[in-house]
Amino acid sequence: MSGTVKDRLIVGLDVPTIDEARAVVRDLGETVSFYKIGYQLVFAGGLDFARELAGEGRRIFLDMKLLDIDNTVAKGVENIARMGVSMLTLHAYPKAMRAAVAAARGSGLTLLGVTVLTSMDERDLAEAGYAWDPQTLVARRARQALDAGMGGIVCSAAEAAAVREIVGPDMAVVTPGIRPAGADRGDQKRVVTPAAAIRAGASHLVVARPIVNAADRKGAAQAILSEMAQA
Repeated sequence: MSGTVKDRLIVGLDVPTIDEARAVVRDLGETVSFYKIGYQLVFAGGLDFARELAGEGRRIFLDMKLLDIDNTVAKGVENIARMGVSMLTLHAYPKAMRAAVAAARGSGLTLLGVTVLTSMDERDLAEAGYAWDPQTLVARRARQALDAGMGGIVCSAAEAAAVREIVGPDMAVVTPGIRPAGADRGDQKRVVTPAAAIRAGASHLVVARPIVNAADRKGAAQAILSEMAQA
């Protein structure tokens, strides 16, 4: 959890093209140094863009949510570790996490276990065949990630305090679904404000639409950084 407030804000480049992603990075300038690249941008050339940003000294959170057989996960992680990105997500299944940890050892890549997507609530989990509510499943997967030697957890900030108690002070607790007070919730069901997330024990906040869709992107980012600092 070390680093400045700036180091703890991750802006999600959830846009359809590299040109639009470049515009976001350009608009934010030196205000932001950490970016998330996920499926949407990856399939539009985002992996090369991730390498480019990393080469310029920016930190990259590659949100791929890997899940496959052990060997496939391991080989993927080995190649991703060579890209120079800072963080990588995979679904917090014990076998996949153990394979990823072994593959990333010595690389400096922080592996994050995704517990329960912030777009899902208890009804969604039941429909998917899970017997647990979100809080119980998040806690179970946090313990498994800790046991596997993962670098951190991705969870809703609503569960960040409980996760922090489980994993201790050293693991990253990365919280998406962050919405400043009064912002549109979009398709997120378990959302929290930036200040509340920091107070709950989150080490990093992932913010996309409230910044990317803002008329004044830099101003929106600065407001969130200010709220984080006050917390």
